[in-house]
Amino acid sequence: MTDKNDKLSEQLRNFAQLSDKDITDSQLFWKARKMRKGDFFNMQQMVCNDLGLIAKGIFRIYFRHPDTSEDKNSFFFSEGQFVVSFRSFVTRNPCWYFIEAMEDSEIFFISHKDLHGLYESHPNWGKFGRLLAELFFTIAQTRTEELLFFSPEERYTRLLKAHPAIIERIPAYHISSYLGITNPSLSRIRKRIENKKLK
Repeated sequence: MTDKNDKLSEQLRNFAQLSDKDITDSQLFWKARKMRKGDFFNMQQMVCNDLGLIAKGIFRIYFRHPDTSEDKNSFFFSEGQFVVSFRSFVTRNPCWYFIEAMEDSEIFFISHKDLHGLYESHPNWGKFGRLLAELFFTIAQTRTEELLFFSPEERYTRLLKAHPAIIERIPAYHISSYLGITNPSLSRIRKRIENKKLK
């Protein structure tokens, strides 16, 4: 239990200026969960009730087209990051996406009800909520801007910066889906980048 609390405390402190008391008072509400590859953190058309903090693993957020059943990856989240369908979590409306573990993973999670209880009772947790909203607004806007203003190669290099080992951890077709390109196009991008490194 102590090891779990230490790991959780460290990640929370890295994100927000929470006091020892803030964190101690919250530990009753944070639960640890091990997830297998392919397990869902949240399902499409369901309200996202929990905020997750990834201790180990990688998750994808994706949309499944109702007519073609084709999956479109929108976001990846890995160690040290929060995972949630933030719009659904805040508005209490059904999520438009699936959130799936892409490898065996470990997370801490807290319910919407318990987190909002902390917002009301602890000023620093209220600040945490503001930082969380700013974070997910930035993530969403950055993703939109990347699709509008950056080439697939630039999007690929930015993805590697955000998740350095992602290409070794998940199949290439998931990367292609995220970038909005085909697998052969991804292979050409990777080859060009490797050739630049050799020069």
